[in-house]
Amino acid sequence: MSVEQRVYIVDDDAAVRRSTAMLLRTRGYLADSYASGLTFLEAAPSLGPGCVLLDVRMPEIDGIAVLERLQATDFKSPIVVMTAHGDIGTAVTAMRRGAHNFIEKPFDHATIMPALEEAFALLSKAESQRLTAASAALRLECLTGRERDILEGLAAGQTNKMIAIKLGISPRTVEIHRANMMEKLHVSTLPAALRIALVAGLGPSS
Repeated sequence: MSVEQRVYIVDDDAAVRRSTAMLLRTRGYLADSYASGLTFLEAAPSLGPGCVLLDVRMPEIDGIAVLERLQATDFKSPIVVMTAHGDIGTAVTAMRRGAHNFIEKPFDHATIMPALEEAFALLSKAESQRLTAASAALRLECLTGRERDILEGLAAGQTNKMIAIKLGISPRTVEIHRANMMEKLHVSTLPAALRIALVAGLGPSS
């Protein structure tokens, strides 16, 4: 494991928390434990990227309710739920609520490791996509408001003439702004400019 990877264990059973944390640490993972869904939800907004091992059956607030609350936030880390053996119905419900995967208790390293490896691969891909979006958005910051308007129109599929009418300027002025926009973005083709706009999330509703 080239980069330290952190796992958040959420389970009301202290013995399960201890044994799972020990297992993960022997495999090179960092492990943080939470004794209830509520304590995890309180900590979640400040947590760094990682993978969550979430028990389904807990007092106060169960794993399904935790998933529902996380769905209403910007929480991005993949979640692997831990269910009782044969409790497929609950596992399916959990995945509909945003869980990435599930494992059945009791589990061993042969069960949990593939699930974690897959979850961290998903996290790595998501982080890469967010960085790409952030980089694209940063490139757009060099544009003037008018140049951004032009790019937004192009991203919406509008022609130079349509953009000119919408903005109340001449088609020639649109062409000038378009050329300046492409020069600032360091691209020579319209598709290249549109890729930057789309990755950055620029569009009619932005």
